[in-house]
Formats: sequence, structure tokens, C-alpha cells
Amino acid sequence: MSRLDDRRFRVTTAIQRRLNPLLRRLPFQTVIETTGRVSGLPRHTPVGGRRIGDVFWLVSEFGELSQYVRNIKADPRVRVRIGGRWHTGTARLLPDDDAAARLRGLPRFNSVAVRALGTNLLTVRVDLDG
Repeated sequence: MSRLDDRRFRVTTAIQRRLNPLLRRLPFQTVIETTGRVSGLPRHTPVGGRRIGDVFWLVSEFGELSQYVRNIKADPRVRVRIGGRWHTGTARLLPDDDAAARLRGLPRFNSVAVRALGTNLLTVRVDLDG
């Protein structure tokens, strides 16, 4: 990671640490729930993405450095709150997917932020149980 990427990562995560507790309380904010890889406790992270059929798509701006991605690697069973309803599913990391192209099909506001701040885009696919 370059110095600029490292700085961007540190600044963005510092902002997210303050903003995410507020965002995840909003009833219609999309949230992914992972299981903490060390604590075993549920972890809620506001995300932007889109449900297409029985699949929820999102792009992590920092790839495998994102805490929720690291949690998914340890346990891919997740829940996603979409439109105020929780759905269970299994997450898969897709490093070979074109994450920049994937962002074009996801909600615009979040996609612009991910593209502008991200240093290592990674597509995440969640196969929803129903």
C-alpha cells in the first residue's frame, strides 16, 4: 500500500468509526451483520449495495483490510438488513470480479464514495436464503 493509500485508509476509517454508529441506527440504512472473528459477537456495518433477486451485491472500498471482510473470511454466514428487514445469507468474496464495473450497477451515492476513497476494491456477493 502506498503512503497516499495508507493515509486515505486511515482518514476514511477514522471518519467511519464516528459516522457508522449513527448510520446503522437509521431504520432503512442497509447494514451487514457479520460475526466478530475474535469476539464472536455480532458486528453491524452500514454498507451500500443492491439486491438483485436472491443476491445482495456490494463493493468493499478497502478489500481485505475492511474489518467486515476479515470477519466474512472467518465466517461467511451473515445477515443483511435491506429496507428495514433482516435476511440471512452466505457471503462470498469475489476478487476476480470487476469491482469498478460492479459499482456502476449499485446505488450511485455510495458508489461514488467507494470509488473516490477506495484503494483496493473487492466485490462481495451475499446469496440470500430467501
